[in-house]
Amino acid sequence: MPPPPLSPPTPLVSPVSFEDVVTRTLPAVVSIQAGSSRGTGFFIRPQYVLTNAHVIEGQSTVQLQTADSKYTARVVSVSKGTDLAVLEVSNPNPDQATLRLGAVSRVRVGQEVIAIGSALGVLSNTVTRGIVSAVRQAGSVTLIQTDAALNPGNSGGPLVDRSGVVVGINSLGMARRTSEGLAFAVASDHAAQLLRGQPDPSSSTPLDGLNRITGAPSEGDRMRERGEQAYRQTMEWAAKNGAELDNYWNRYAQTCVTSVNRSGDRAWFAALEPNGVRITGTSAYNCGSWLDTLRTNASAVRAEVAKATEFARQNGVYPGVMRDLRRQHKMDWTGWER
Repeated sequence: MPPPPLSPPTPLVSPVSFEDVVTRTLPAVVSIQAGSSRGTGFFIRPQYVLTNAHVIEGQSTVQLQTADSKYTARVVSVSKGTDLAVLEVSNPNPDQATLRLGAVSRVRVGQEVIAIGSALGVLSNTVTRGIVSAVRQAGSVTLIQTDAALNPGNSGGPLVDRSGVVVGINSLGMARRTSEGLAFAVASDHAAQLLRGQPDPSSSTPLDGLNRITGAPSEGDRMRERGEQAYRQTMEWAAKNGAELDNYWNRYAQTCVTSVNRSGDRAWFAALEPNGVRITGTSAYNCGSWLDTLRTNASAVRAEVAKATEFARQNGVYPGVMRDLRRQHKMDWTGWER
């Protein structure tokens, strides 16, 4: 018995070229101006644009720029837990090109992807190509790790696959903080959840979760570092001005001062104490004027240190760190804490 006839071969479908994917995708991508912040977004419907929450943070309305049109849009939904936001466009164009959201379940490690955005906030429609390096969980948020180059301004742009479907929203470029070619996009599934009105999956941001994974500094750590740096700079300034006051004190103290209540590294700190300095009533010098000038300049130093101390406290700088910085600059005095 002869074998059954072979079925006709299935015609091979040529994959869509990257050039074609980019050509179809670009008309749906927009540059965003949100106050002083710049970023990227993309149309998912003619009246709705998707972007990152951190791009539009603090703004209720933003400006959008496509290749040939400008729009005003209002912020209608924000999820800080996934770093996503939805914008509603005023007077939308019914013929506006849009992009389709995919699902992370169809993302495969090693597949090629394209990132589109406004690099540095001004170079709109910048296209980079890479692969999916990994799919990771940062707390309750799914992130797509890619080696496609992302720059400031790319935030909020689409990460699309070979068919032009959005698999992620570019959010976290890490190349400057960790290693070359390490960037992340929030999985598009979270955007679908936001559009359905589902609540935030977490009170922390994807970057917080990623920091826990990589051991990078948390936002609290970064705030503390900024506060410490600001306090250090103030101490350097105070020490420089303190040296001038040292000279001014030494020039007249022997002639004018009858008693001093010294309570810190520098003798002129006594001028900031109630009755800390007693002066002679008879002198060839105007000792009263000298003491007034000393107190005025010392009070200016004290005011700057007080502001720096409050800023440091608000940013979580430890009291012991501030004390050590004061000691390093010979500016230790109990009065700073009052």
